[in-house]
Amino acid sequence: MIEVSNQPPALENYNVYSSDTVLRTAVAREGAGWAEPELDELGETFGRAGTIALGAVANRITPELIAYDRVGREQGDVSFHPAWHALLKIAVGAGLHCSPWSDPRPGAHVARAAGTYMLAGVESGVYCPVSMTYGAVPALGQSTGIAEEWLPRIFSRTYDPASRPAAEKASALIGMAMTENQGGSDLRANGTRAEPYATEGDRRYYRLTGHKWFMSAPMCDAFLVLAQTKDGPTCFLVPRYAPDGSRNAIHIRRLKDKLGNRSNASSEVELTDAHGELLGEEGRGIPTIIEMGNHTRLDCAIGSSGLMRRALAEATHHAKFRMTFGKRLADHPLMTNVLADLAIESEAATVLTFRLARAYDETDEASATFRRLVTPAAKFWICKRGAAFAAEAMEVLGGNGYVEDFHVARIYREMPVNSIWEGSGNIMCLDVLRALTRTPAAIDVLTEEIRPVASADRRLGQFLARMHETATDDEAHARAFVRDLVIALQAALLIQYAPQIVADGFCASRLGGNTSAFGFLPPAVDTRRIVTRAAPDFS
Repeated sequence: MIEVSNQPPALENYNVYSSDTVLRTAVAREGAGWAEPELDELGETFGRAGTIALGAVANRITPELIAYDRVGREQGDVSFHPAWHALLKIAVGAGLHCSPWSDPRPGAHVARAAGTYMLAGVESGVYCPVSMTYGAVPALGQSTGIAEEWLPRIFSRTYDPASRPAAEKASALIGMAMTENQGGSDLRANGTRAEPYATEGDRRYYRLTGHKWFMSAPMCDAFLVLAQTKDGPTCFLVPRYAPDGSRNAIHIRRLKDKLGNRSNASSEVELTDAHGELLGEEGRGIPTIIEMGNHTRLDCAIGSSGLMRRALAEATHHAKFRMTFGKRLADHPLMTNVLADLAIESEAATVLTFRLARAYDETDEASATFRRLVTPAAKFWICKRGAAFAAEAMEVLGGNGYVEDFHVARIYREMPVNSIWEGSGNIMCLDVLRALTRTPAAIDVLTEEIRPVASADRRLGQFLARMHETATDDEAHARAFVRDLVIALQAALLIQYAPQIVADGFCASRLGGNTSAFGFLPPAVDTRRIVTRAAPDFS
């Protein structure tokens, strides 16, 4: 029998929420302190060994397309491991798919962000239908008839995985099918056509025909679908089942074999006179779908921040228990530098994400401008940093980190999807430039957010001066500008709200231009204290 020694215990059976100082303080600061008891209970659930194991199993035993029934009739269902359903039951039961809409109290988007932040660290695939359903609600509100029929189902917290007409179910989830293989992010190039066929009061029904290169979470009960009408790209709600109870003409041709997010089914579908209902106005489909996209882009930032936190927790936990060369791995100065740098990056992502979530709770014009500008910017930079972050955290575990038995390997594979989903990095940067061009107040909103802090911190003031000198509307340099915009916001937030050791570490490194890799903090940074603060409370 081989004796196994010097292997850290699994990071499980701990409270994900109460052990995360940065998360708890962000929730309180951004207006959702009232949700702490519920979040604490959810953190206990997400930290249990059994819950963490569900995520691993759901990714190992991936969805399967059931194309036909036993006698050859087209079926088009997707079979998931019970672990997937168990995790969705937790998420839906906690209202992570709908709570800011069904219970719109102050701080509701922040409270929900905290729940999904923790969910992402356990299982990102389940996050996909949760996010799309959350994002779909404001879009569905553009049609009174659709909202009256579908929102009560969406607001239910009783998860119902059955494949049957939504009217017969206890709840409903919403997916989407936007992109086509010839266009990708260029939605105006879509070729799917929609022809009107019936009207019922103010509700207008169409037949949709075409091909969708990606339909996310095809087990959902209905989908937001973009198709061309005589007036241009138009948005439709396409249910899995037609009004007569028959299966709608949504033919799943295959499931995508993806790098990550493997527990979640992404499909390629063909629509052949599929029943759909007009959502919004003809020719206004892209603005309609942007209602959904803004919220799902927020979720990309939340998801990447949550994955960063989980990767950091795994890395600091491993380094706390692993002995190398006669002392704990965490006590080696070079490793301490790496871990502290990761902790700073994670905290910067989290404080910005939750500041942005608060803007979704606020209804004034300045908050709307902040959302319009900062959502694509935060998505770009936080998600872009995610893959490098996960790679560094994986390296802390050495060879174990590269093995699928360890959570960090899955996190590494998950990270890129948030950068790609809902518009890749270039699309986000162009969106920021458009926001600055079309919203004259955007600069004033940013100035009000950052300048009071910059006047109190010389380093941030100098950074802003350099930004002003190099500011440009040239597309070729948009990435550099958006990166600097996000770093300035993160610095301002950390200076105001983080311990000085964290803010100093961020300003000394990021404002000095080091965003290429981790482990380059200057000697004056108190790396040991930063790591101690960031490590999860596990005994």
